Amino acid sequence: MTDEALLAKRLAFIETCVQELRTLANIDRIEHDVREARFVEHTLQLAIQAALDVASHIVSDRRLGEPATNQQLFALLVADGWLTSELLPALRAMAGFRNVLVHGYTEVDRAIVKDVVEHRLGDLLALVTQIRARLASPPS
Repeated sequence: MTDEALLAKRLAFIETCVQELRTLANIDRIEHDVREARFVEHTLQLAIQAALDVASHIVSDRRLGEPATNQQLFALLVADGWLTSELLPALRAMAGFRNVLVHGYTEVDRAIVKDVVEHRLGDLLALVTQIRARLASPPS
């Protein structure tokens, strides 16, 4: 059974992270200020991880399949009507970016970090809105 309280908490956490990035981050300083860069990168990581947690919970609860990657979690939610297909490319990119932040596969490109904060935070909020809408009106 879907734990709606858990999902509500994770969705609110995503909103908090986005709000903090929008109000507290000084994105122009991340190139030269390690503290600012780490705040921004870590807050992004937390927000994306919360989105993945939400997706994983729903996929598992609804038995939508066994995703091989985090990116596939979002595709399964699209296929089951939780998210729109228009949002899928952005969420897949976020999942990949989270891997870079967490695992350090490559040095983090601060230009990408800046672009995400300036132009892609709305994608996380769109996920929140769409998941909440589905929770409010489950399919018959």
